[in-house]
Amino acid sequence: MERESKLRHVSKQFQIYGEIRHAELCKIGHINETYTASYDQGGIEVRYVHQKINKSVFKKPVQVMDNVMRVTRHIRRHLEETEAADLTRRVLTVVPTRSGRPFWRDENGDYWRTFVFIENVETFEAVETPKQAYEAAHAFGLFQQQLVDLPGKRMHETIPDFHNSRKRFEALEEAIADDHFGRVRSAVLEIKFALKHEKIVDVILRLMSQGRIPERITHNDTKFNNVMLDVKSGSALCVVDLDTVMPGCALYDFGDMVRTTTSPTLEDEPDLSKVEMRLPMFKQLARGYLNSAGGFLNKTERAHIAFSGKLITFTIGIRFLTDYLNGDTYFRVHRPHHNLDRSRTQFKLVESIERKEDKMQDFVDQL
Repeated sequence: MERESKLRHVSKQFQIYGEIRHAELCKIGHINETYTASYDQGGIEVRYVHQKINKSVFKKPVQVMDNVMRVTRHIRRHLEETEAADLTRRVLTVVPTRSGRPFWRDENGDYWRTFVFIENVETFEAVETPKQAYEAAHAFGLFQQQLVDLPGKRMHETIPDFHNSRKRFEALEEAIADDHFGRVRSAVLEIKFALKHEKIVDVILRLMSQGRIPERITHNDTKFNNVMLDVKSGSALCVVDLDTVMPGCALYDFGDMVRTTTSPTLEDEPDLSKVEMRLPMFKQLARGYLNSAGGFLNKTERAHIAFSGKLITFTIGIRFLTDYLNGDTYFRVHRPHHNLDRSRTQFKLVESIERKEDKMQDFVDQL
């Protein structure tokens, strides 16, 4: 009852013309607190998404929303120029507050925002078909392409060094040394694997510092469930979860797609025998991505496409492992050792990618 009362209060802060009837918590996602709310609007049920931004993760919510507004407005302009249909299904629409701001701050200092709910779409925690892999990769590649010409100042870094694999590795080393929660002894094999792979963490960072790989505007969280697919056609419609959109490396986005779509399992699969990098799925990812992003990628970026899958999978693995050692303070957990299970799954996928990396890059080079 307290939750309903809270959301009723939240609903009155935004430019929504109708009475809230029902709201339910969305369990998808590790970070923000998200609700789907139904409204009676002129006798028709209309849905919106209310979301409370996690301030412990996004320490500057105003900057987050500045990025979100710049990105969504720019993509909308691109869509309008091409006279695309279904605009509110192809890009997130932020509903302003009664005073015209993109967010509302409550009496506790928490930041809330509201989006138009996108109907007749579905998301999947894991890719099920090669067509889905193609659609997701094409959508994220198109997202990058639409932002190549974003005007104005450099975007805010909503989480500084988010994909900085060297700093992620250093954070792991610190967590191992501190062992505040006495968990090192339960993660000996995972720690050994991580330390053994230190040599890969600087490869892309070095190329970027040399200017051989440029900084681009990237999504930085290209999980398969961040692409909405049309229920009827199965085509990708909209990229969501834009809080981490900021300056970055295009390869990191592709690498995270490899991590989240090429294995038949979820990212926390406890049965490691099921974890495998499926080459047919990778091929569809590469095709979809290069069909939309290939026009702006340079030769060095293309030459490291297969490697990016290994690097990002490893980097996310050490992030899960670090969070486990630090007492599960970042990612939401739903069972004991959840983050340790997540790290084990990532590391098993790294091993699978290593065995097939040459074949993966050979395929990319032929496209």
